[in-house]
Amino acid sequence: MMGVIFDFNGTLFFDGEQQERAWRLFAREAFGKEISDGEFRECVHGRNNDFTMQHLAGKALSARQVDEYVEEKETIYRRLCREDAARFHLALGAEELLDELRERGIPRTIATASRRGNVDFYIESFRLERWFDVEKLVYDDGTILGKPAPDFYLRAAETLGLEPKNCIVFEDAVSGLRAAAAAGAGKVIAVAPEERREAFERMPEVYEVIPNFHEFDRLLLRE
Repeated sequence: MMGVIFDFNGTLFFDGEQQERAWRLFAREAFGKEISDGEFRECVHGRNNDFTMQHLAGKALSARQVDEYVEEKETIYRRLCREDAARFHLALGAEELLDELRERGIPRTIATASRRGNVDFYIESFRLERWFDVEKLVYDDGTILGKPAPDFYLRAAETLGLEPKNCIVFEDAVSGLRAAAAAGAGKVIAVAPEERREAFERMPEVYEVIPNFHEFDRLLLRE
């Protein structure tokens, strides 16, 4: 039996538009900076907050400065999520898969670059305690090297009591897919819209690409 590790943003919760709007609004307000599309892909998407904030600032920042900037950005982000009620839900097929994992007793957790404030926001909004031990979720607590380093997924596998090779990882970001592969995950599955499928299929780290969780082959859980 395999364990399952989920990235969250862009994987279990399709919040790409809200995240991008929040980052662009924040960068404009805090630094007077416009983020290019390429810069967003390379320096924001899937990266931890320390890396992104120091990139946007163009200089080293203290931990306190990073925390203050992060809270500004996340306040914007959470407001945008609440305002977009039509899209404020888990990804297509996610609840059904999570119900099945729970019923079958399959080990599962989340490994997200989000910080505690957003993790608490997600737990409350989506009632994640229905499917996860919320005290053991892996998030950016300031002690874990960010993706594409393997540390998030190594720790997640450890919390499940499994070797990474016995885990399936769901991810949506290049940095996260590489992190999962570097950790030695048994299967690395990209969750992506059709327009990104071809690019992800070319990545040697990716076992398969699915548009939503209805398309996930449950037989992989038995390997």
